[in-house]
Amino acid sequence: MINFNGELLFKENVHLSTNNRGFKYGDGIFETIKIANKKVVFWEDHYFRLMASMRMLRMKIPMEFTLEFLEQEILKTVAVQKEASSFRARLNVYRKDGGLYTPTTHKIDYLIEVSPNNYKTKKPYKIDVFKDFYNYSGLLSTVKTNNRMLNTLASIFANENDLDNCILLNEKKGVVEVANGNIFIIKGNVVKTPALTEGCIKGVIRGKVIDMIKKNKEFTLEETVISPFEIQKANEVFVTNTIMGIQPVTHYKKKSFTTEFGEKLNNNLKVLQITGK
Repeated sequence: MINFNGELLFKENVHLSTNNRGFKYGDGIFETIKIANKKVVFWEDHYFRLMASMRMLRMKIPMEFTLEFLEQEILKTVAVQKEASSFRARLNVYRKDGGLYTPTTHKIDYLIEVSPNNYKTKKPYKIDVFKDFYNYSGLLSTVKTNNRMLNTLASIFANENDLDNCILLNEKKGVVEVANGNIFIIKGNVVKTPALTEGCIKGVIRGKVIDMIKKNKEFTLEETVISPFEIQKANEVFVTNTIMGIQPVTHYKKKSFTTEFGEKLNNNLKVLQITGK
Protein backbone atom coordinates (compact mmCIF):
# COMPACT_ATOMS: atom_id res chain seq x y z
CA MET A 1 0.00 0.00 0.00
CA ILE A 2 1.00 3.62 -0.60
CA ASN A 3 0.82 6.47 1.90
CA PHE A 4 -0.62 9.45 0.03
CA ASN A 5 -0.83 12.56 2.22
CA GLY A 6 -1.35 10.36 5.28
CA GLU A 7 -3.96 8.07 3.72
CA LEU A 8 -3.06 4.42 3.08
CA LEU A 9 -4.22 3.39 -0.38
CA PHE A 10 -3.76 0.43 -2.70
CA LYS A 11 -1.41 1.36 -5.55
CA GLU A 12 -4.20 1.17 -8.11
CA ASN A 13 -6.20 3.72 -6.12
CA VAL A 14 -3.45 6.37 -6.10
CA HIS A 15 -4.24 8.87 -8.84
CA LEU A 16 -1.83 11.65 -9.76
CA SER A 17 -2.96 14.38 -12.09
CA THR A 18 -1.41 15.02 -15.50
CA ASN A 19 -0.52 18.43 -14.03
CA ASN A 20 1.62 16.85 -11.31
CA ARG A 21 4.63 19.14 -10.99
CA GLY A 22 6.97 16.35 -9.97
CA PHE A 23 6.16 14.67 -13.29
CA LYS A 24 6.05 17.77 -15.51
CA TYR A 25 8.96 19.77 -14.12
CA GLY A 26 10.84 17.53 -11.69
CA ASP A 27 9.53 19.92 -9.03
CA GLY A 28 9.98 17.48 -6.20
CA ILE A 29 12.52 15.94 -3.85
CA PHE A 30 12.83 12.58 -2.18
CA GLU A 31 14.53 10.66 0.61
CA THR A 32 15.40 6.97 0.36
CA ILE A 33 15.21 5.57 3.88
CA LYS A 34 16.09 2.24 5.46
CA ILE A 35 13.85 0.63 8.07
CA ALA A 36 15.35 -2.25 10.07
CA ASN A 37 13.66 -4.11 12.94
CA LYS A 38 10.80 -1.56 12.89
CA LYS A 39 13.24 1.31 13.36
CA VAL A 40 13.79 4.14 10.85
CA VAL A 41 17.57 4.14 10.51
CA PHE A 42 19.33 7.53 10.88
CA TRP A 43 15.95 9.23 10.67
CA GLU A 44 17.07 12.56 12.15
CA ASP A 45 19.71 12.95 9.42
CA HIS A 46 17.16 12.23 6.70
CA TYR A 47 14.60 14.55 8.26
CA PHE A 48 16.89 17.56 8.60
CA ARG A 49 18.22 17.06 5.07
CA LEU A 50 14.62 16.98 3.81
CA MET A 51 13.74 20.18 5.67
CA ALA A 52 16.85 21.94 4.34
CA SER A 53 16.03 20.84 0.78
CA MET A 54 12.41 22.01 1.05
CA ARG A 55 13.56 25.42 2.26
CA MET A 56 16.12 25.68 -0.53
CA LEU A 57 13.45 24.88 -3.13
CA ARG A 58 11.02 27.33 -1.48
CA MET A 59 8.39 24.75 -0.66
CA LYS A 60 5.95 25.53 2.13
CA ILE A 61 6.64 23.16 5.03
CA PRO A 62 3.33 22.05 6.64
CA MET A 63 3.01 22.68 10.36
CA GLU A 64 2.45 18.95 10.99
CA PHE A 65 5.73 18.01 9.28
CA THR A 66 7.54 17.34 12.54
CA LEU A 67 10.26 14.76 13.07
CA GLU A 68 7.84 12.56 15.00
CA PHE A 69 4.93 12.94 12.56
CA LEU A 70 6.85 11.84 9.47
CA GLU A 71 8.54 8.99 11.31
CA GLN A 72 5.14 7.66 12.34
CA GLU A 73 3.84 8.03 8.78
CA ILE A 74 6.76 5.92 7.51
CA LEU A 75 6.25 3.27 10.19
CA LYS A 76 2.49 3.28 9.53
CA THR A 77 3.23 2.47 5.90
CA VAL A 78 5.72 -0.25 6.85
CA ALA A 79 3.20 -1.86 9.22
CA VAL A 80 0.82 -2.83 6.38
CA GLN A 81 3.54 -4.47 4.25
CA LYS A 82 4.34 -8.17 4.16
CA GLU A 83 6.66 -9.21 6.98
CA ALA A 84 10.39 -8.61 6.37
CA SER A 85 13.38 -7.76 8.54
CA SER A 86 14.41 -4.76 6.45
CA PHE A 87 12.57 -2.30 4.22
CA ARG A 88 13.37 0.62 1.97
CA ALA A 89 11.05 3.60 1.88
CA ARG A 90 10.91 6.46 -0.57
CA LEU A 91 9.42 9.65 0.83
CA ASN A 92 8.58 11.94 -2.08
CA VAL A 93 7.59 15.58 -1.55
CA TYR A 94 6.43 17.67 -4.49
CA ARG A 95 4.72 21.00 -5.07
CA LYS A 96 0.97 20.86 -5.61
CA ASP A 97 -0.45 21.13 -9.12
CA GLY A 98 -0.67 24.47 -10.82
CA GLY A 99 1.28 26.84 -13.02
CA LEU A 100 3.90 26.40 -15.68
CA TYR A 101 7.50 27.03 -14.64
CA THR A 102 6.11 29.49 -12.12
CA PRO A 103 3.97 27.55 -9.61
CA THR A 104 0.63 28.88 -8.43
CA THR A 105 1.28 27.59 -4.90
CA HIS A 106 4.19 26.48 -2.74
CA LYS A 107 2.10 24.00 -0.77
CA ILE A 108 3.10 20.36 -1.09
CA ASP A 109 1.81 16.80 -1.34
CA TYR A 110 3.76 13.80 -0.10
CA LEU A 111 3.85 10.14 -0.97
CA ILE A 112 5.55 7.24 0.85
CA GLU A 113 6.32 3.96 -0.93
CA VAL A 114 7.74 0.95 0.93
CA SER A 115 9.27 -2.30 -0.34
CA PRO A 116 11.45 -5.07 1.14
CA ASN A 117 15.17 -4.33 1.24
CA ASN A 118 17.05 -7.34 -0.11
CA TYR A 119 20.42 -5.73 -0.80
CA LYS A 120 23.50 -7.83 -0.04
CA THR A 121 27.09 -6.66 -0.42
CA LYS A 122 28.42 -7.68 -3.83
CA LYS A 123 31.79 -9.14 -4.72
CA PRO A 124 33.19 -8.58 -7.30
CA TYR A 125 31.99 -5.00 -7.78
CA LYS A 126 33.14 -3.22 -10.95
CA ILE A 127 32.93 0.48 -11.78
CA ASP A 128 34.10 2.84 -14.53
CA VAL A 129 33.64 6.47 -15.55
CA PHE A 130 30.52 7.74 -17.32
CA LYS A 131 31.69 10.44 -19.74
CA ASP A 132 28.65 11.18 -21.91
CA PHE A 133 27.20 13.93 -19.71
CA TYR A 134 28.28 15.90 -16.64
CA ASN A 135 26.89 16.50 -13.18
CA TYR A 136 27.35 20.25 -12.82
CA SER A 137 28.95 21.45 -9.61
CA GLY A 138 26.97 23.75 -7.36
CA LEU A 139 24.64 23.69 -4.40
CA LEU A 140 21.52 22.58 -6.31
CA SER A 141 23.26 19.34 -7.33
CA THR A 142 23.56 18.38 -3.65
CA VAL A 143 19.75 18.15 -3.36
CA LYS A 144 17.93 14.88 -4.20
CA THR A 145 15.46 16.31 -6.70
CA ASN A 146 13.22 14.19 -8.93
CA ASN A 147 15.44 15.05 -11.89
CA ARG A 148 17.63 11.90 -12.02
CA MET A 149 18.17 11.69 -15.80
CA LEU A 150 21.98 11.68 -15.50
CA ASN A 151 21.82 8.89 -12.94
CA THR A 152 19.44 6.95 -15.18
CA LEU A 153 21.69 7.23 -18.22
CA ALA A 154 24.76 6.28 -16.19
CA SER A 155 22.95 3.23 -14.83
CA ILE A 156 21.94 2.18 -18.37
CA PHE A 157 25.59 2.57 -19.43
CA ALA A 158 26.70 0.41 -16.50
CA ASN A 159 24.19 -2.28 -17.38
CA GLU A 160 25.22 -2.29 -21.05
CA ASN A 161 28.91 -2.62 -20.13
CA ASP A 162 28.67 -5.30 -17.44
CA LEU A 163 29.46 -2.83 -14.65
CA ASP A 164 27.95 -2.52 -11.18
CA ASN A 165 28.13 1.27 -11.09
CA CYS A 166 29.46 4.36 -12.83
CA ILE A 167 31.42 7.38 -11.66
CA LEU A 168 29.88 10.75 -12.49
CA LEU A 169 32.10 13.71 -13.37
CA ASN A 170 31.42 17.44 -13.18
CA GLU A 171 32.12 20.05 -15.84
CA LYS A 172 35.68 20.40 -14.50
CA LYS A 173 36.26 16.65 -15.09
CA GLY A 174 36.42 16.06 -11.34
CA VAL A 175 34.87 13.02 -9.64
CA VAL A 176 31.47 13.83 -8.10
CA GLU A 177 29.86 10.56 -6.99
CA VAL A 178 28.56 7.30 -8.45
CA ALA A 179 25.18 6.80 -10.08
CA ASN A 180 23.48 5.86 -6.81
CA GLY A 181 25.71 7.12 -4.02
CA ASN A 182 28.89 8.74 -2.79
CA ILE A 183 32.46 7.55 -3.37
CA PHE A 184 35.56 7.32 -1.18
CA ILE A 185 39.13 6.46 -2.19
CA ILE A 186 41.99 5.38 0.07
CA LYS A 187 45.70 5.86 -0.64
CA GLY A 188 48.02 5.03 2.23
CA ASN A 189 46.49 6.54 5.35
CA VAL A 190 44.54 9.26 3.50
CA VAL A 191 40.84 8.83 2.73
CA LYS A 192 39.38 11.23 0.15
CA THR A 193 35.83 11.95 -0.89
CA PRO A 194 34.56 14.69 -3.24
CA ALA A 195 33.68 17.95 -1.48
CA LEU A 196 30.07 19.13 -1.62
CA THR A 197 31.24 22.01 -3.80
CA GLU A 198 32.00 19.40 -6.50
CA GLY A 199 28.26 18.76 -6.80
CA CYS A 200 27.79 15.50 -4.89
CA ILE A 201 24.69 14.57 -2.92
CA LYS A 202 25.02 15.27 0.80
CA GLY A 203 24.53 11.59 1.59
CA VAL A 204 23.44 10.45 5.04
CA ILE A 205 25.85 7.49 4.98
CA ARG A 206 28.54 9.76 3.55
CA GLY A 207 28.23 11.85 6.71
CA LYS A 208 28.37 8.80 8.98
CA VAL A 209 31.47 7.48 7.23
CA ILE A 210 33.19 10.86 7.48
CA ASP A 211 32.50 10.92 11.22
CA MET A 212 33.86 7.37 11.68
CA ILE A 213 37.04 8.12 9.77
CA LYS A 214 37.65 11.37 11.66
CA LYS A 215 37.55 9.37 14.90
CA ASN A 216 40.16 6.92 13.56
CA LYS A 217 43.59 8.32 14.41
CA GLU A 218 45.28 6.09 11.82
CA PHE A 219 43.63 7.88 8.89
CA THR A 220 43.21 11.42 7.59
CA LEU A 221 39.97 12.44 5.89
CA GLU A 222 39.93 14.97 3.05
CA GLU A 223 36.82 16.40 1.36
CA THR A 224 38.43 17.66 -1.80
CA VAL A 225 38.74 17.62 -5.59
CA ILE A 226 39.48 14.16 -6.96
CA SER A 227 40.71 13.32 -10.45
CA PRO A 228 39.62 10.06 -12.12
CA PHE A 229 43.33 9.22 -12.44
CA GLU A 230 43.66 9.19 -8.65
CA ILE A 231 41.28 6.26 -8.49
CA GLN A 232 43.70 4.05 -10.43
CA LYS A 233 46.41 4.85 -7.88
CA ALA A 234 44.21 4.09 -4.86
CA ASN A 235 44.59 1.08 -2.56
CA GLU A 236 40.87 0.85 -1.83
CA VAL A 237 37.66 2.39 -3.16
CA PHE A 238 34.16 2.09 -1.76
CA VAL A 239 30.76 3.61 -2.47
CA THR A 240 27.98 4.43 -0.03
CA ASN A 241 24.26 4.98 0.15
CA THR A 242 21.43 4.42 2.61
CA ILE A 243 20.38 1.02 1.30
CA MET A 244 23.69 -0.69 0.57
CA GLY A 245 25.60 0.98 3.41
CA ILE A 246 29.25 0.67 2.40
CA GLN A 247 29.94 -1.31 -0.77
CA PRO A 248 33.65 -2.00 -1.45
CA VAL A 249 34.77 -1.70 -5.08
CA THR A 250 36.96 -4.51 -6.40
CA HIS A 251 37.68 -3.34 -9.96
CA TYR A 252 38.10 -0.04 -11.81
CA LYS A 253 39.23 -0.36 -15.43
CA LYS A 254 42.17 -2.80 -15.18
CA LYS A 255 42.91 -1.99 -11.54
CA SER A 256 41.97 -4.34 -8.68
CA PHE A 257 41.51 -3.15 -5.09
CA THR A 258 41.69 -4.64 -1.65
CA THR A 259 38.52 -4.33 0.42
CA GLU A 260 39.69 -4.74 4.03
CA PHE A 261 39.12 -1.20 5.30
CA GLY A 262 35.78 -0.79 3.54
CA GLU A 263 34.53 -4.08 5.00
CA LYS A 264 35.65 -3.05 8.48
CA LEU A 265 33.85 0.29 8.14
CA ASN A 266 30.72 -1.47 6.94
CA ASN A 267 30.71 -3.71 10.02
CA ASN A 268 31.06 -0.62 12.22
CA LEU A 269 28.23 1.05 10.32
CA LYS A 270 25.93 -1.93 10.96
CA VAL A 271 26.60 -1.59 14.70
CA LEU A 272 25.89 2.15 14.47
CA GLN A 273 22.58 1.46 12.70
CA ILE A 274 21.48 -0.76 15.57
CA THR A 275 22.82 1.18 18.55
CA GLY A 276 22.94 4.72 17.20
CA LYS A 277 26.39 5.05 18.81
